[in-house]
Amino acid sequence: MEKPLVSFCIPVRNTERWLRQAVDSALGQSWGQQEVIVVDDGSTDGTRAILESYGSRLRWQSTPPRGGNAARNLALSLSRGEWIQFLDADDYLLPDKVESQWRETNGFQNADLILSPEWREMWLDEEVVGRTQQPVPDGHDLFEQWLRWEWPGTQGGLWRRSVLEALGAWNQAIPCCQDYELYARALRQEVEIRWTQQPLSVYRLWSEQTVCRRDPKQLIEIKTALIDSMIDFLKEQNRWNDSLAAAAGQTCFEMCRTLALTDLKLATQYYKQREMRGLIQLTGPAATGRYRLAHRCLGFTGAERLARILR
Repeated sequence: MEKPLVSFCIPVRNTERWLRQAVDSALGQSWGQQEVIVVDDGSTDGTRAILESYGSRLRWQSTPPRGGNAARNLALSLSRGEWIQFLDADDYLLPDKVESQWRETNGFQNADLILSPEWREMWLDEEVVGRTQQPVPDGHDLFEQWLRWEWPGTQGGLWRRSVLEALGAWNQAIPCCQDYELYARALRQEVEIRWTQQPLSVYRLWSEQTVCRRDPKQLIEIKTALIDSMIDFLKEQNRWNDSLAAAAGQTCFEMCRTLALTDLKLATQYYKQREMRGLIQLTGPAATGRYRLAHRCLGFTGAERLARILR
């Protein structure tokens, strides 16, 4: 079976520290049939010099700063591949990322979007301090996986170009959770989605100032809006059920706990609003046995105050 061309599309803005590893991980794929396209979204650091050092091994273009999604869409328009692999400049791929997905799907058969779990690499200062493997969702339908926020980040997916373009590609109006917003459209349009088993990419957690971490309130606001929109869709389709409600409730509870780290009053308000809608579920890693006990005795606000003391 002839291998199709895969385009690796990398947006970058002021991440010279990580850029070379991202580009090398795309160029070094065992796949063999690939092109690498980088869009520099108005960098002011050493990004340009790094890109120039690759010569003809990649194609790149600089633009004024317009945001990551605009850079992704431009890279897509410059690409020629039948399949598209996006990669943020501060993450990287394992060498057999595409090859492994090809094998596990028997040549990309019956698939328009292929998802693989990711490694999550935690950094402190200049060192890796932890690495965890995202588990492959087991026993959930695709909507439940999405509501539990169990899908990988941008680098975990491999897209059939024609389907991606039919969906309208990346939404340039959304500042964070861009991957989940695009995934949501794919689910609604019944795109053929397949999971593979091996973790094939690395999502690096290295700064509190990255797009999706520097403003927790904005993140939770957008994430909540996406979840509520999906709930409305599922209800309109008569597909809403207790399992989906539990999945959404767990994610909302996790957001309550995240918000409580910086604003307990706002987190309490959010908790009450979600609880009134039946969208609080004390399950998952954020609901340890000791936390659930504190919650039963003290309520959400009291449990969070105790958690602050014990932290």
